[in-house]
Amino acid sequence: MFLGLDASTQSLTAVLIDPISGEIACQLSVNFGGDLPQYGAPSGFIPDGVNGEVHSNPLMWLEALELLFSRLSRVTDLSKVVMIAGSGQQHGSVYLDASFPARLGSLDPAQSLASQIAPALTRCTSPIWMDTSSGEECVEITEALGGASEVCRRSGSIAIERFTGPQIRRFYKSDPAAYARTCHIHLVSSFMASVIAGKSVSIDYGDGAGMNLLNLSTLGWDRDLLESTAPDLSSKLSAPAAAATVQGFISRYFVNRYGFSGTCQCALFTGDNPASLVGMGATRPGSIVISLGTSDTFFAAMPGPMTDPNGFGHVFGNPAGGFMSLICFRNGSLAREALRDRLGLDWPAFDRAPHATRGAAGINLMLPFFGPEITPRHDFSGPVLQGSPAFESGVDPALQVRALLEGQFLNMRLHSRWMQVNPERILLTGGASKNDGIPQLVADVFQATVERLEVSNSAALGAALLAAVAGGHLLADLRQVFCQTVRGTSMVPEAALGPVYEDALRRFEVLLDGVSSR
Repeated sequence: MFLGLDASTQSLTAVLIDPISGEIACQLSVNFGGDLPQYGAPSGFIPDGVNGEVHSNPLMWLEALELLFSRLSRVTDLSKVVMIAGSGQQHGSVYLDASFPARLGSLDPAQSLASQIAPALTRCTSPIWMDTSSGEECVEITEALGGASEVCRRSGSIAIERFTGPQIRRFYKSDPAAYARTCHIHLVSSFMASVIAGKSVSIDYGDGAGMNLLNLSTLGWDRDLLESTAPDLSSKLSAPAAAATVQGFISRYFVNRYGFSGTCQCALFTGDNPASLVGMGATRPGSIVISLGTSDTFFAAMPGPMTDPNGFGHVFGNPAGGFMSLICFRNGSLAREALRDRLGLDWPAFDRAPHATRGAAGINLMLPFFGPEITPRHDFSGPVLQGSPAFESGVDPALQVRALLEGQFLNMRLHSRWMQVNPERILLTGGASKNDGIPQLVADVFQATVERLEVSNSAALGAALLAAVAGGHLLADLRQVFCQTVRGTSMVPEAALGPVYEDALRRFEVLLDGVSSR
């Protein structure tokens, strides 16, 4: 069997697959807040950080790994696992001294991981993807490279506060002595992989591209980006490598403590977004994934490292080869919930609303931003309405719900044009995808067939699939078995609405430009 792990913001999840039987043999999670309350991180991170800081304790991740393996060992035979791979929340970083490799190589199964690794930490907490404290550092890196477009051209993204490079620079500036003691800088994914492998391993291309440090053209660390970030940084990062690269046998610590086989091996881990691309069966260009969550995300495989000229989208490595793009929209469920509460509605109203009459003015337009947005970057104070009197007055709440949803998907379509991808199908996932109205609306706005995914824990499943690929299985075969859509629920676009939404897209862009220029 093959084990995939996903270290997300709030939990550590395991998915165990058996490719021969085609079954998911086991799924288990450890919730950081619920299972490890002693770390004071009810949502997986330390609350009330100052100046935009959002950190987690890396020892919490180690304790969660031990708790997860302990639970797994009670319900399944871990000696049957032949390969482990994994994923981690992107951008988070861990800082360790020169003793880290030796500590990994001599782990004592009679002691906990946390107690043995803690002395190697040069920074007791890890900044994660929610951290926004490095704005000044982003400006400094951008100026050193000659502008945001050059940073984006090289690394796939403009300098972003949550990305690892700016966070490393902030650490170097705020605590140069601790930075000087640091000999190994890892991402969440490569840190966890190192512990399991019993040695310090590489960062993979997929996760490495979320650092503002990896050159997309060479797939190596970019010298100018490194030098603009912090001194001697190249010596603290191991050479990047492809996901699913086998690192050798797992540490004897896990063999002796949890019953893994001594021949079980470990592959490199990747980021949670690249792993989700694998878990959703979307590693080939032509399929787009829209995930409707707290923030909505839009991601797809790309044949080459094309970058967003506006700097809103990001390019990461595709674990199956090539590249992937990702665009994040902050006003996802946050906006849907805000409108629901403002109008006093329930969630079924969002299923019914797409069938509401469009109104005398055709498609009513809403800029669906109930607060600051990152795509496009603007500090919106609330939604902007343009349409029929009944729509703007709120006399018919269903019109506003429909306009909100249309606005969200028009915004996605507008800000994904740089990818030049004509989707053959859209894979829809997340809580808001479960009704029928919203998927049909997505199909009509994009004029593409929409399918809903049966996949749960897509990042952990993607990691398990990568473990199987590292073990010799073909990803195409695995995709056919494990990445299934919900049968009988495909939504086909209404062709007559194609020109209607083309016009709506033009009007939406004009309205957005007018507001953004104020």
